[in-house]
Amino acid sequence: MSKRLLILGTRGVPAQHGGFETFAEKLSTYLVQKGWSVTVYCQEDWNRTVPYETMWGRVRRVHIPVKNEGPLGTMIFDLKAALHARNQPALGLTLGYNTAIFNLLQKFRRKPNIFNMDGIEYQRAKWGPLAKLWLSLNERIACWTGTHLIADHPRILDYLTQRSAKKDRITMIPYGADIITDASTAPLRALGLEPGKYSTVIARPEPENSLLEIVQGFSREPRAHTLVVLGDFDDNNPYHQRVLASASSEVKFVGAIYDKPTLASLRYHSYLYIHGHQVGGTNPSLVEALAAGNPVIAHDNVFNRWVTGPDAAVFFRDSSSFAALLSELLASPDQALTMKKAARLRHAEQFTWDQILREYETLLTELNPFEASTADHEDT
Repeated sequence: MSKRLLILGTRGVPAQHGGFETFAEKLSTYLVQKGWSVTVYCQEDWNRTVPYETMWGRVRRVHIPVKNEGPLGTMIFDLKAALHARNQPALGLTLGYNTAIFNLLQKFRRKPNIFNMDGIEYQRAKWGPLAKLWLSLNERIACWTGTHLIADHPRILDYLTQRSAKKDRITMIPYGADIITDASTAPLRALGLEPGKYSTVIARPEPENSLLEIVQGFSREPRAHTLVVLGDFDDNNPYHQRVLASASSEVKFVGAIYDKPTLASLRYHSYLYIHGHQVGGTNPSLVEALAAGNPVIAHDNVFNRWVTGPDAAVFFRDSSSFAALLSELLASPDQALTMKKAARLRHAEQFTWDQILREYETLLTELNPFEASTADHEDT
């Protein structure tokens, strides 16, 4: 089989965490149906000392046990995955560039590797000076050494071109989402919510995601409406505590939720979706809101404006402008309905998985250098 792909840079499949894991699941299951052999590297707890393999349906998984937790554990996993991948006669697709220096191991063995460049990581407020230096360096390495780069947003493509990547080595393919046309109300009842009587915000509670501005703006006055905040809050984190302290009794913090039926229910029955992300490309949560037909109040930046288009969203700069827009939309169900229709049209136009996965397969086929005579594996 000549069509072989290795997917690096995620925790693995099936998806249990963020957007890259969902994408890895979607792409791997799609490609195996198209005749590809796909391997996904999976980070595991320390249960044995060497990588081991399993099959998930027709997808090959290489499980790499890691002792450490947090960012250090992720870096060790990425290093071990790159060490393993350098010996495989397959095209590599690395999701993210945070440890691109390790992917030089593939380049030294002349193994092709494509980077999905995600967002502009080093600009995120949560990173300290050393982390920002590390991320900026690895972004440069990916730009210089990647066989090809994928940008998930037109502005990311422009940015990468400025960062020394040649434009003919970059392809723009955004993120996708499954359309939600119906969802059970049972998960809402379990959370004490009523359809259409709440709005949602789904984000890590970090300054760059505007959680404080959103909660402050919502809590300025009684709303006869609930704000449902999904995300993990830490009692020892000062920013988290500021957000919690700013909340009125109409704000409901429900923690991080990964259960797909519950998320579908929350999205589908939400009156509005609120998106405070200030940095990044095509954010998965925002695309999923469009797929659920959510009218959007989004932070005003070029990334969010392109994703939503002009008709599915209104845009805020600070807590005051957010509060004003919220009041306007809560009082205008007809306007919200018009935005809802625009959200579905925008999703159908740009962000369906069928369209996106076809674009990926076309690109991967063009970049695949391996012949059918190549052995399945060289060594591990």
